[in-house]
Amino acid sequence: MKRLTGKIAIVTGSSSGIGKAIALRFAEEGARVVIAARRLPLCKQVAAQIRERGGEAIVIQTDVSEEAQVDRLIVETARQCGRLDILVNNAGIGGGGHLADTSTSTFDRVINTNLRGTFFCCRAGFRQMLNNGGGTIINMSSVAGVEAWAGTGTYSASKHGIMALTKALADEGRPHKIKACAICPGAVADELVDASPEDIERSQKISPFDVAETAVYLATVGPNTIVHRVVVDRLGADW
Repeated sequence: MKRLTGKIAIVTGSSSGIGKAIALRFAEEGARVVIAARRLPLCKQVAAQIRERGGEAIVIQTDVSEEAQVDRLIVETARQCGRLDILVNNAGIGGGGHLADTSTSTFDRVINTNLRGTFFCCRAGFRQMLNNGGGTIINMSSVAGVEAWAGTGTYSASKHGIMALTKALADEGRPHKIKACAICPGAVADELVDASPEDIERSQKISPFDVAETAVYLATVGPNTIVHRVVVDRLGADW
């Protein structure tokens, strides 16, 4: 029996990297997946890949930093699929560097996508799940969301903020059978980490599909269980 049969799942930032891996695994487990990201051609490629494997997917192009687009994403998902069971807020960007060298525009861009975008998605998704009678929200934070190092200040601030949103949302959702949890990956072998200055060989990085398996677990854990956060780090990491 597929563990997500009949479930409707949105995965933001699912045109590549961790989001794509989660979308593929959710579809393999029977979910109908909404592919939501900015890059429409890549979204269509992921949806086609899911359909080729016998899964179900629809595409709703979305920039999570735009409030109206996030609201449209949730409304269209409910209209086309009837409900929303799982929301994975994975869309995010890197950037910032050392604080003294970080421009205000760079700070705003990272916060607007990572934190503000996650807020928009959490708010709209939560409202829809109230109509469903429950659901699961999985926010993608980072090891930089529980620690911080030189050169990570802006990115870490955005990810620490996601941790606070997640905890508050979990408390607010408890009476409504809405779960909220966070995944905190370390160095993942995807384009975001590859663009970072950290000196880690790609062969030593975490597979996006290991993070995807964590998302499947969080989406299928029993109704009386809540996992607040899962840290998924590379072997040998020192933090």
